[in-house]
Amino acid sequence: MELTSLTLLEAGRRIAKREISSLELTRAQLERIRAWDGKINAFITLTEAAALQAAREAQSEIQVEAPRSPLHGVPLALKDLFETQGVRTTAGSKFFRDYIPPSDGAVVAALRSTGTVLLGKLNMHEIALGVTNVNPHYGACRNPWNLERISGGSSGGSAAALAAEFCAGALGSDTGGSIRIPASLCGVVGLKPTYGRISLRGVIPLSWNLDHAGPMARRVEDVAALLQVTASYDPQDPYSVRVPVDDYLEGIELGVEGWRIALASDEFFSQADSEVLHLVQTAADLLEQLGAHVETREVPQGYQAAKANGLMVISDAAAYHRQRLEERPQDFGEDVLRRLRNGAAYSAGEYILARRTQSNLRRQYESFFEQVDVLLTPTTPVTAPPIEGPDAVEQAGRLTRFTAPFNLTGLPAISLPCGFTQNGMPVGLQMIAAPWAERKLLRAAFAYQQATSWHTRRPQISTLNLNG
Repeated sequence: MELTSLTLLEAGRRIAKREISSLELTRAQLERIRAWDGKINAFITLTEAAALQAAREAQSEIQVEAPRSPLHGVPLALKDLFETQGVRTTAGSKFFRDYIPPSDGAVVAALRSTGTVLLGKLNMHEIALGVTNVNPHYGACRNPWNLERISGGSSGGSAAALAAEFCAGALGSDTGGSIRIPASLCGVVGLKPTYGRISLRGVIPLSWNLDHAGPMARRVEDVAALLQVTASYDPQDPYSVRVPVDDYLEGIELGVEGWRIALASDEFFSQADSEVLHLVQTAADLLEQLGAHVETREVPQGYQAAKANGLMVISDAAAYHRQRLEERPQDFGEDVLRRLRNGAAYSAGEYILARRTQSNLRRQYESFFEQVDVLLTPTTPVTAPPIEGPDAVEQAGRLTRFTAPFNLTGLPAISLPCGFTQNGMPVGLQMIAAPWAERKLLRAAFAYQQATSWHTRRPQISTLNLNG
């Protein structure tokens, strides 16, 4: 196996056994990035010298003592809104082009404490307000499965880098689906944990009320390992919640026999391409074969949840960027500027009603998950659209349809591959669970992953070109 194909935990195990070194793996990742990122544009900033130095340090430490963690010496990358000491953090924006944070954000500090190697900062939709990752300031991030299609957003660089094997793990953020959408479109795994599970201190905000930080990787167990080191209560983050952190890898292999699993089947969650719906139904059938009791169920007010989430996202974004919007509107991309102005135009009354919807639906979903263990939906209603297609504002409403309700309600949700369409594009299966039930969610996702082979497919980026 090529070194760059190693999964997160595989790489960590081989480094711990000294079968390979962190420096050897980091050099291989950097070589692959230099060879192929010109086609994909996953990175905004590549920190090559710092990564090599961190790898040398990890190698020296592991030669004389046991690894600090299962991730010690493993190369990762970060969506470019996680603040990193001494390294510019752009948020995919012209406004932050020269912003160099004086300290690491909370999750970045947590990753460094485990001995991981940070390769750099990943491309994203401007200020995280969009789902195409067609960025007017840093260029479009292209999908490794088809370079003429979007990677998804706003964490498109994270998903594309994983699919292209530029790194073994990454961090993203998710306000309306920004981890799960690109994970679905690029055929990787992305987890949005419960709201308040991972600290947002040192993450440039889009919506204080809806932002989630979360892990992304090529395997469910790797996402679990990343969650393990990033989940914690942070008293310096006003949105962090003091809830004990589970052991997310313990018992992950125990399966779903006897579990109650709901497959969303109503007018809202059934509006998707036929190939997508077929693959999700096939995934539900497989989980039933694995011993779960699967039944179709209506899901509480999906349309109202998505609508309220959309209103709050752009309203909160307009509030955070109000001074920039007033003084230098021309420095925003056209699609982002349009959405910010739409957000600023909502009345206080409209916003209050959206918050009321949020409170009501949180309670309804808590009741829903008293009756079922896991809910299944498609992650996105379609596979990755072409870059040269409908504009980003139109795509946002379309691609967030099935993900946004679970930002509004703050529930943990994961996307993982569940098949490919006839044109070779990946399809994502979304699983959702009750608040703080990430361990249960990861166990269900792992059971499905281990019974399939979708996660083992690799895009052959070396054979692709911009002309198809």
